[in-house]
Amino acid sequence: MNINDLWEKYEKSKDEKLREELILNYLYLVKYIAGRLYVSYNNNVEYDDLVSYGMFGLIDAIDKYEFSRGVKFETYAHLRIRGAIIDYLREIDWIPRSVRQKAKELEKAYTEVEMEKGSNATDKDIAEKLGITESELQKRIQSMTSYSVVSLDEYLDQHRESTIDIYNEDCNPTSRLEAEEFREGLAEAISGLPEKEKKIITLYYFEELTYKEIGSILSISESRVSQLHTKAILKLKARMTLLFCK
Repeated sequence: MNINDLWEKYEKSKDEKLREELILNYLYLVKYIAGRLYVSYNNNVEYDDLVSYGMFGLIDAIDKYEFSRGVKFETYAHLRIRGAIIDYLREIDWIPRSVRQKAKELEKAYTEVEMEKGSNATDKDIAEKLGITESELQKRIQSMTSYSVVSLDEYLDQHRESTIDIYNEDCNPTSRLEAEEFREGLAEAISGLPEKEKKIITLYYFEELTYKEIGSILSISESRVSQLHTKAILKLKARMTLLFCK
């Protein structure tokens, strides 16, 4: 039975055996997303735990998906699977409080500097704002590599439901408008990044490449990719704050 036939039969019958077949068919999505996040979080969590919580997202996606609408299931499920894993990571709160505090200070500095300048904040700008040297700033950014990935994921996760609503023709018009505004705001924030940081964000989040693969493409080390990625995340959060808090 091909996947379209399976979906059509399941949508009509809601048969448990068909549901199990769908779960097995899309299990690869859970393993892929869990594996990618596991690497991003520097092995600070258990892979099997990420898979387990990702399964909750997959099952939720299968239960709520409407095949007859013609929306690609993988796109819809990806949001729910990733969201379920991020919910779990937020719940266990594994990032040290000291790291979160430093991250908030940096996010605040980027927001204030970019608001004052109306353009990209340089390392020198941020170091001066924080009263530290550029070398100390680089060390601080390097210590936040895991946090930066989680930080953006948590931020995007706050908008997950409205983003999913884009795929629902019957969603509240206000929710659809908010989702579209968020997507446009994020695109605008990304387009304003320095070229190398923009490429890293695009390759990591949209092409789903690893740091190693990105480093090979840009001819820089993995640690440099990680550092530039963290800077890009700080700038994106600052710009999204400015866009939606005017």
